[in-house]
Amino acid sequence: MTLRAVIKGVGHYLPERIVPNSEFEKSLETSDEWIKSRSGIERRHFAAKGETTSMLATHAAKAALANAGLDADDIDAIIVATSTADLTFPSSATMVQAQLGMTKGFAFDVQAVCAGFVYALANANALIVSGQAKRALVIGAETFSRIMDWTDRSTCVLFGDGAGALVLEAENGTGDKSDRGILATDLNSDGRFKDILYVDGGVSSQTTGHLRMQGKEVFRHAVEKLASTANLSMERAGVSNDEVDWVVPHQANIRIIKGTAKKMGIPMDRVVVTVQDHGNTSAASIPLALSVGNAQGKIKPGDLVVTEAIGGGLAWGSVVLRW
Repeated sequence: MTLRAVIKGVGHYLPERIVPNSEFEKSLETSDEWIKSRSGIERRHFAAKGETTSMLATHAAKAALANAGLDADDIDAIIVATSTADLTFPSSATMVQAQLGMTKGFAFDVQAVCAGFVYALANANALIVSGQAKRALVIGAETFSRIMDWTDRSTCVLFGDGAGALVLEAENGTGDKSDRGILATDLNSDGRFKDILYVDGGVSSQTTGHLRMQGKEVFRHAVEKLASTANLSMERAGVSNDEVDWVVPHQANIRIIKGTAKKMGIPMDRVVVTVQDHGNTSAASIPLALSVGNAQGKIKPGDLVVTEAIGGGLAWGSVVLRW
């Protein structure tokens, strides 16, 4: 028998404020058509004043727990993937733990920018497979609106706020690709490419900072690295592209999504796309898309799902799982 980390519940949360592309026309030299043609984004959500990342994460966590039919006390570990934590410390995960009323177990954050949720899933899988936790709550949550330079039309129109969550539980499997749960993971990073996507500030440098991105360079790395990591995870899981029911990619840019799917040999009708409604929500984008895809009746029990993401670092990775 092989121990697997199986998905038991999924949920998401989006702030109330919806910001259409047209809103940026008031302050920037841009247009709805310009934004859509370059990114596929039509609208995004922004957190309200005083609405923090941990608050968004807690809403998504409650939705996932309800979907799983579980209570907070049933959870052993909380992992929050975020680059926009409420405070320097403690972790947003411990704040979620408190907001859920959970007084046992452990909680911590993972910071790998847009690849954060993939990293968090891989860590949760390792905790479950090793016996450290029986059930884990894995959350991606971001308030990227707090780190935007509103004079930079090449970046501020691309990002949004939100949160998504999964509940994982240990179950015995047969050890082959027919098992439910996480079948394979792959993680990578290369710090030489820090300057193409970063925030120009932080605690140690004693500045707040804004997101800076060399879009063309990010795109140049994204498609190749995303397809490569996805194919490697599929190889480790022993599955081929024609067995994949759904690719749920990081929702950064429709051109990256289409380019990666083409390179993987996966038609777009098997790709879950939410970028038009949410923008790039960084570590929240994959769990948001998983939750939306599940709610829409696309992702069903037994489906084979591939997720992949790339973000600042550069950091990138993928997970193959059976729903």
